[in-house]
Amino acid sequence: MAISSTYSKNLLILVFIILLFPGFSQSKKKFKTKYDRDDLELVPPAPDYNQMKYWIAHPDLNDQADLVPGKGEIAEYQETAEVDVFFIYPTIYSKKQEKKHPWFADVNDEKLNKEIATSTIKYQASVFNGTAKIYAPLYRQVHIGVYYIDNLALKVDALEYAYKDVKKAFEYYLENWNNDRPIIIASHSQGTNHAVNLLRDFFENKPLMKKLVAAYIVGMPLDKGTFSDIPICDEPDKTGCWLTWNTYARDYYPPGHDYLYVYALNVNPLSWKTDTTYVSWGSNRGGILKNFNKIRPGLSDAQNMDGMLWINKPKFFGNFLINWNRYHVVDYNLFYMNIRENVADRVQAYLKKETD
Repeated sequence: MAISSTYSKNLLILVFIILLFPGFSQSKKKFKTKYDRDDLELVPPAPDYNQMKYWIAHPDLNDQADLVPGKGEIAEYQETAEVDVFFIYPTIYSKKQEKKHPWFADVNDEKLNKEIATSTIKYQASVFNGTAKIYAPLYRQVHIGVYYIDNLALKVDALEYAYKDVKKAFEYYLENWNNDRPIIIASHSQGTNHAVNLLRDFFENKPLMKKLVAAYIVGMPLDKGTFSDIPICDEPDKTGCWLTWNTYARDYYPPGHDYLYVYALNVNPLSWKTDTTYVSWGSNRGGILKNFNKIRPGLSDAQNMDGMLWINKPKFFGNFLINWNRYHVVDYNLFYMNIRENVADRVQAYLKKETD
């Protein structure tokens, strides 16, 4: 299988990200590390996207993406939403590997699906339910252990295999539910690796590009060469563009920074700008911690710096108990309300251009 240099670079970036961040702290000794091409044949059954059970979030389901935090301050409006969001979740298959298919998640694993629903769908995908109908397919994501193997070609093949499910789900969505509606692409971490390929395959230099409201492809450093014809979202109401950020503690430089981030583009989720202006806690409309029902205004500040998003320690009771350098697992949580409002702003700007 041919391996593009851009795909390989993005995969290497994702490998570094996953090895560095909290939430992925298990030792590689706990994972199977011997991996050869025959293992690519050890896969669980493929999802059938004609069946609703293979959608972890869908407008016709009662799911975790329907939830809203707070005490009535905000509401979800999927029923009347004029746009769709196609959400690709991050790596959740990070615990014990199944012997029959050690490298790919089983979309029929009820325990894993519950974990997906109550983590990334609840805390990340739900941010879009004030403005868009949410579609999120289950897919045979690669196990985190894939990132510990030495053979880059096999890593790429494994990621490409997982992407085939995402691609098939998106094709099914387009054929059955889109009905020429505007689209937001959203993702995090491993999901962003797949989202980049989805944008290249279906939007970049394609007719569908005119339907792209924006792509919130978070949790992976991406540079200006990621796309040839999709610009960065460098204004709060810009549409037909992409944005990402990767959250670190102020003054922290991760190993491999000069390779991973030196050319990375970053959008500040408090100002929605790509410049390095510091934005204080007062601009944070509210973040979400483990208690999903509590919106915490002023949870975090933010500043773009050297391809990263720097923050000071988030403000909440008990914050002395954390001493993180990397905030990857809460890239969405810290800025939940600002993201929610920005999605609404971009949708409004898109729809206004369509009617002008």
